[in-house]
Amino acid sequence: MQSKKVKVFKLIMLIVFILIMILLAIKLLPIFKGISTEQGRIDFKNNIESLGFEGVFIIIGLMVVQIFIPILPGEPVEVLAGMSYGAIGGLIVIFLGAFLSSFIIFFAVRKFGRNFIYSFISKEKIDKLENNKIFSNPKKIDTILFILFFIPGTPKDLIVYISGLLPIKPVKFLLISTFARFPSIISSTIAGTNLVTGNWLVIALTYGITFAIAGIIIYIFHKKEKVYIKL
Repeated sequence: MQSKKVKVFKLIMLIVFILIMILLAIKLLPIFKGISTEQGRIDFKNNIESLGFEGVFIIIGLMVVQIFIPILPGEPVEVLAGMSYGAIGGLIVIFLGAFLSSFIIFFAVRKFGRNFIYSFISKEKIDKLENNKIFSNPKKIDTILFILFFIPGTPKDLIVYISGLLPIKPVKFLLISTFARFPSIISSTIAGTNLVTGNWLVIALTYGITFAIAGIIIYIFHKKEKVYIKL
């Protein structure tokens, strides 16, 4: 019965995501058509601002649903937030969505256990992630999770699910899973902001610097812990 309820919940979340995407398409598709021109980008910005809090709730909703269903990519939502509200404003909106979804998933896993996770993610993926060497030392779980959320390109949504099974305090997890995403999110919101203004060089440099920093962190971590981050 519990498994059926989770599957129904999953279906509802997917339907919500589709409905939000349809709503966004109706509202934003006409705006996107002219984004290749300077005037089109100005019109896009003005139209987004006219949505007010409705736009904020739409993006937060997309972020929440995307984390619940890890097969959905998160970067487009982050870029859209940057296009809509700027680098910092978009960052704050995504932080709110990340906190809300992490809160719900973490406590759902703590309450319902592995059956809740397996309804969204295959058992094989979870077992592989949980048995990874990087989680072998309980005393370093906080540090490991911070690094994994901090580095762009790691499967953060999968890590949110697995964190409910790890020996970490809820408050620590929520702070880490929200704010340690900063490099990944800010690079996407900066890209979104510059997509509106047409600064393609800034977009390329932003992603280049972000992934260079990520590579350095992975290298330092490997040299210190003698463990590869392989997820």
